Parts: sequence; C-alpha cells; structure tokens
Amino acid sequence: MADAATEFLLNNLKELVLYEAHLINDTLGNVEKLKSDLLHFQAFLKDTVKMRKSNERIKLMRKEIHDVVYDVEDIIDAYMVKHRDAGKSSRFFKKFLTTHQSLLNLHSIGQKVEAISGRVTQLRQEVKLTTDDDDKKEIPSEPRPPRKDKNVVGFQDVTDRLIHRLTQEADGLDVISLTGMFGLGKTTLAWKIYNDPEIILKFPTRIWLTVSAKFTEKDIFLRILGHFTTLDADMRAKDGEELAEVVSKYLQMGSFLIVMDDVWSIDAWDKLKKALPLQENKSKVLLTSREEPVGKAASKPRPFEPLRAFEPDESWELFRLEALGKLECPPKLVKVGKKIAEDCNGLPLAIVVIGGILYELSDSNNVDTTKRNWVKVSEDVNSYLSEKDPQKRMTKFISLSYESLPHYLRPCFLYLGLFPEDYEISASKLIRMWIGEGFIQQNDARTPLEEVGQNYLKDLISRNLVKTLKFRADGNVKTCQIHDTLRDFCRMEAATENFLQEIRLNEQGECVPTISEWCRRLSIHSDCKRYISSKSSTPRARSFVCFSKEPCDELSGKDSTNLIKAFKFLRVFDIQPLILKDIDTDLYTLIHMRYIALSITLSMLSPDFNKICNMQTLIVNTTSLTLNVKANIWRMRHLRYFKTNASATLPSAKSGDCANELQTLGLISVESCKGLHERAPNLKKLGIRGKLALLSEEKGPFDSVRKMRYLGKLKLVNDKAQETERLNCLPKVDQFPSGLTSLTLCWTSLKWEEISILRSLQKLEVLKLKYQAFIGNSWELEDAIGGFPSLQFLHIEQTDLAFWQAKSHHYPKLRSLVLKHCDKLREIPVDLANVQSFKMLDLTTCTGAVDAARNIAAEKENKFGKASEFKLSIFPPPPPAPAPAK
Repeated sequence: MADAATEFLLNNLKELVLYEAHLINDTLGNVEKLKSDLLHFQAFLKDTVKMRKSNERIKLMRKEIHDVVYDVEDIIDAYMVKHRDAGKSSRFFKKFLTTHQSLLNLHSIGQKVEAISGRVTQLRQEVKLTTDDDDKKEIPSEPRPPRKDKNVVGFQDVTDRLIHRLTQEADGLDVISLTGMFGLGKTTLAWKIYNDPEIILKFPTRIWLTVSAKFTEKDIFLRILGHFTTLDADMRAKDGEELAEVVSKYLQMGSFLIVMDDVWSIDAWDKLKKALPLQENKSKVLLTSREEPVGKAASKPRPFEPLRAFEPDESWELFRLEALGKLECPPKLVKVGKKIAEDCNGLPLAIVVIGGILYELSDSNNVDTTKRNWVKVSEDVNSYLSEKDPQKRMTKFISLSYESLPHYLRPCFLYLGLFPEDYEISASKLIRMWIGEGFIQQNDARTPLEEVGQNYLKDLISRNLVKTLKFRADGNVKTCQIHDTLRDFCRMEAATENFLQEIRLNEQGECVPTISEWCRRLSIHSDCKRYISSKSSTPRARSFVCFSKEPCDELSGKDSTNLIKAFKFLRVFDIQPLILKDIDTDLYTLIHMRYIALSITLSMLSPDFNKICNMQTLIVNTTSLTLNVKANIWRMRHLRYFKTNASATLPSAKSGDCANELQTLGLISVESCKGLHERAPNLKKLGIRGKLALLSEEKGPFDSVRKMRYLGKLKLVNDKAQETERLNCLPKVDQFPSGLTSLTLCWTSLKWEEISILRSLQKLEVLKLKYQAFIGNSWELEDAIGGFPSLQFLHIEQTDLAFWQAKSHHYPKLRSLVLKHCDKLREIPVDLANVQSFKMLDLTTCTGAVDAARNIAAEKENKFGKASEFKLSIFPPPPPAPAPAK
C-alpha cells in the first residue's frame, strides 16, 4: 500500500537525517528534496482514495507512485546497509546493489521521484485538487470506547425454534444445521443460543468449535479433548483416527452440545462426525454452514434450518443500535436512516458495517450535520444496489467503510489480513507489530506509541471492522477478531498493491500463487518447515509472520540459515511456533528489524543483537530456565518491549547507558533489578523471576523497583527452591512503587496472613494470585480491618484455600472475580453480592464452590434485580440446581 509505504519512508528519512548524518553528509540536499516530493505524493494519495477506481488516470498515477515509493524504500534501506558495513557487504547485498546499479545513489532515484512529482502536480490541477499539503494532514482523534456486551438483535422466531429442538429428545444423536449466505448472522445467532440459560441448564458439557475452510481433524479433536483432560505429549502424538476414538469415549460419558461453526463441505463433516457417538440420544450438534448441501447431509433425515434475511423492523432496530448506539432516533434522521437500513437488503453484516461508518459520522450536538453525513452515505449505498451478486455488493459496502477510514487506519486494517481465519488476535501483539511496521503516528511526544495504537484499535472496533473478544481488567481490549468476509476484503485489497500475501504450498512444495518479488508482507499458517526447505527468497519483504498450529520440531542450523537469508529488509519477524537450536549470524545483519519474536533452546542471548540498531520489540522464549543476556539492551535506543519466559540476567550498565524508551521488561532475575530505575527510568511493566526471598532485604534489589515513578504493573514469579530458600514475606508496603495498579504473584507460597501488606497499596486495581501464591486452609478478613480500597479485578488460581470470609466493605470497588483450579474451595464471601459494582464471577474447576457461587448470584438478583447484569460462569457446567421444595 503506497500510503503506508510513503508514511514509513518519511519517518525513515527523518531518522536517516537525525541518526545517520555521518553516512549521508554528501547527499543531505537530495534527502531533503526527496522528503518534499514524498509529502507531495502523500497528499495526493490521501485526496484521491475515493477516485482511484473511477478515474483511470488517477489509478495509473497511484500505481506509478506506489512503484517508485517501493523502489525508494528498497534503495534507502540498501544504502544504509552499504554505508554502515562498507567493505563488509554480504553476497546478497552485493548482488542487490549490482542489480539496482542505475538507482544506486540517492541523486538518481531523486530525479525519478521529481519527474513523477511534476506530473502529480499537473494532474492535481486538472482534477481540481488542492495543492495545500499542510492543510490535509489528518490528526487522529480520540475514538469512542468499544461498545461492550451488545445485545443480539433479530431472529427471535428462529432462536425459539432452535432452542425448542435442542431441548427435545431425539432418536439418536440430533444434528441441527443452520445454513445461509455469508453475513446473515449464523455465527452470532449460534453464539446467542450457545449462551442461552435454558441451553446451559440442559447441557452440562458445551463445546464451541470454529471449523472454517482450512482445518485438520486432529486439531479439532484435540480441542474437544481439551475440555475433558490435560493434553500431554502422548495424546498429541496420536493421529486423527486414534483421537476420534478417544473423543467418542469421552462424549459418551454424558449429554453434550457441540457447536461446529462454519463447516464448508460434506467431506469436512464426514471427517468430523466419526468422533461423535451417533447412538447417543441426549446430545446435540448445532452446525453452521454457508452451503445448503452440507446442512442437508449433516441433518439428514431431519430437516435443516435455512436462515432468512432480516425483516424490515429487525433491520431498523439493528441499524439504530449500530449507527447511534441506542434505539432512540431523532425524528430528522428517521427517514434517511430507514432508507439506508432497507438498502442493506436484510443482510446484518451490511447493516453493521454501514452502521459503523455512521456511528463515526454522527454528531450528538448537531442533528443537521449528522443528517447531511447520513444522506451522503445513503447515496453511496444506493449506488451499489445495481450489483446483483450479493458477494460483490457486500464487498462494495465494505469498500465504502474502508474508504471512509482516515489514511492512518487503512494499513492497520489491511494488516489484519495476515492473521488466519477466525484467529483470536492478541491486541498488544497487534499493536506492537503496527509500531514495528511504522503505522503508528506519534503526533504528541507525551503520548506513548502503545496508547496511540490502542486508540487506533478502538477506532476500528467502533466502526465495526473489528470485534472485541476479551477485555483486560483496565478496560482495554485484550483480544479481538475480524469477520471472515472482512478478512477476505483485506486480503483482496492488499493483494492489489502487494501489501501482503499468505504463503500456500502445493503438493510439490511450490508457492501457489507465486509470490510477487514486490510483496512486502508474508504470513504462513502451515507447512512452515517445507517452505523453509524450499529456500524461497523474497528480498523485498518487510514482514514474515508464522502462525503454524502444528507443534514444530526444532529447526536445524541449516534451516534457520535458509529462513533468515530469504529476507534482508525485514522489520517484523515473528516465528515463535518454530524452535531454533541456533541463531544464524546473518540475523544480526538485519539492521532494519524492529520486531522480533523467537523460540530457542539456548540459554544465552548473543551480544550481536546490539547490531540490530532499530529494535523496538524483542520477544525470546526459551526451553532453558535461565537466559544470560549478553546483548547490551541499555544501548538499544529504540527498544520499547523486551520479554522472555526465563529468568533473564541482564548485563551491567556502563556510565551513560540508559534505555529511555523501554516500557515493558520481563522476566528478569532478582539480581538484575539493582539500579534498574537508573537504566530504565520510564518502565511501566516489570516482571521478576527468581529467588524472591532476596527482595525482602533492606536496601536490596527491590529498592530500585520502589524508585520507578511510572511503574504500574508488576509480576513476581518465585522459582521453586528448597525449603530454606522459600519466600517468607512480601516486601514492606513502602518498598512497592507508589503508582502500582496491577500485581501478579506466582509460586510465592505465602501464608494468607501476609496478604495484609497488599491491602495498604491504595492504588491497586488488579491482583492476580496464581500457582500457590498463597497457601493455607482459610483466608479471613476481619470486619474492623481495612480491605482493598481500589481493587476491581481479583484472580485466584491453583491454591489449597477452602474457606474465604470477608465483607462487602473489604472490596468496595470489585468488578470481577476469577477462581481457577481451587479444588478445595467451599466458601466464597456471600456478602460480595452487596458490592454494586460486582458484575462477573468466573469459576473454572472449582466444583466445591459452585453452590456458594450460585448463592451469590441469587443474592445479587434479590438485591439489585436483573438490572445488575451480573454474569456467573461455571466450567465445567454443573448439573442443574435442584428445584426448590414446594
């Protein structure tokens, strides 16, 4: 995408002038002229985004800009490598530079850019576009917060029929198929039914499976088994046929409901049904498919359920909720609003997408302005109605939404096409990848890039282009997902400008279709090792991301060499599913790398990582318990995020070494905390792993943590040690950072009396106690003793706690309580029901506490009524509660 490439290249040129002036002192004037021309291109691209398909001359000019910008980008990157390693260029770079000899210096490429710039000026005047570039800069605005817990609208008659059928007994396993075209709302309706209280009571075991076009029966069967047992190495080693037998035996143990969402073919159904106990007459399968023959075959001899389009009143209701966020609609907007809703032809996805556009264009303070915006969108929607093919019509609706995006959001949206279908995307990972790509614009130096990225994501969510799956305790998005149809649009749109491509291999191991040499971003979802062994080379790629589901064997040194040599200008390199036994030295020549995520078997991180001078995110998972970091991370001036699963020993810092940009660091050894406040003064998140007993020492390593002014999140992981080295107490209250809002403790094995220290952390909002963080039979908070004044989220996992007693005033702001694998727990404070903010109680494998949880839910409803919106989640689902005696 030329817009994104131009944006990044401008930032790259700024850095070139700022940090590499000694390399370009002979070409500084050329660089400044290049920046001026690129700004001119940038303005033209922004102004003509809606004309690119209707005006052939603009389309061709955009293509020419696209090509030359990519050329400039390649030459600038190669130029920097050539001059940084003068006389040491690898064979690859010598070949690359020889191939591009005509463009070898910035002066030559600058002349080509200048020639195109003159033609752009002429074309802008002909189509009457303004030439005032400075007035066209879009400033990202504060997005509306994502709308949580949207109610599912429509299909009440279909819902009632399906629930009735699911709760009726049948002769043998009953398969109910819900079929219909994309965008009709099959998945949304199935999810609504899956979570219906009557269904939850009927089926103690409920399993949701997203099948999609590309799946393996082994993966599906393992996902089912994950609901019943721990998946060990022996289980994962079984093939599909063996797993099918194991699944069938587990399913025969009781009644179940399995939802198989998005089954594409009869062959797929045949592969999956062999694991189902067909004679079981208490169980059900709810299947969704775009293909009617699949529904017929699966439900046979019983009828399937073809999903209808929305009725006009359903369309109008959904439209109001999406466009206005409420059912109330100002009278001035009713006529145009109903017209737009009607023009969506009863397709919920179309209403949601168009509603997302209007939600951003609505001005609550000026109905007349809102009406003008709606009328304009209505004209665009109406122009698409002549398209008879529903798939093409839907694509045009999405295109309308895409073209209404600010320029800075377009590459962020298209980037979602890298992820597999139905993939649960980590929001923090996505944002860090956006930062690595250069998509995040920092207009205010005081606002961290991560916060800007969160706002970008919230903006896409509020426009209904991305949906939230999970929220973090602080209210930010934790995971998100993109609808299949929207993902298909991203991939098609991105392909037109070589923005991204998925690697797919045929039986001969060849890429199908062939990867363009211009392609900037590649992702691979399977066959990773086969691709690596093919020795394919895509030197212009800026991203390579691996999403392999299959557990991958360790890569040999030869394989890792082949992989790294295939890409020389990479910025984002995420191959976590692959395990490297060694790191090829060529990795350290990739000086443009900004995001690296690796899995290794090594216990040492080479000092050569310092050569990757633009590093922003470094994630290293290792099979070793410790990681000796030889790389001097304190000199990585751009490093923002460094994370490993081991206990990392960091290098000592020399005078003047300071990682000012570092925001997140973990897990590091206790010893490495000494002097940390001076080496990473702006740290916001810190994880420590090791012998935590050292933290309680006066003027010890934790004293440096106390001095960290911006530290808000802290994680402490105690390595299992001998009895003599166990942690006896937490650091004193005044040793914790004053601004701490989130604390996680793992394996600390403290007595519950020690938790009194944490009650004095006045700003603590999130507390996670995992893996025997505290041990003992009972936890009692006395009435007269203060509680946790700011705590909103409490997570307790894997403890021997049996009895927990407290009052509502101990947790005055509690919103969510998560209890996992607390096998002995019998008592939960029922008085928590009196905390008005308390909205969610989630139990996983806490069978002894089910009755206590139900009592809290009942008390909550008695006190606040259904308006309290309290949610109780219990897994595995228990038997129905006994009916009250008459």
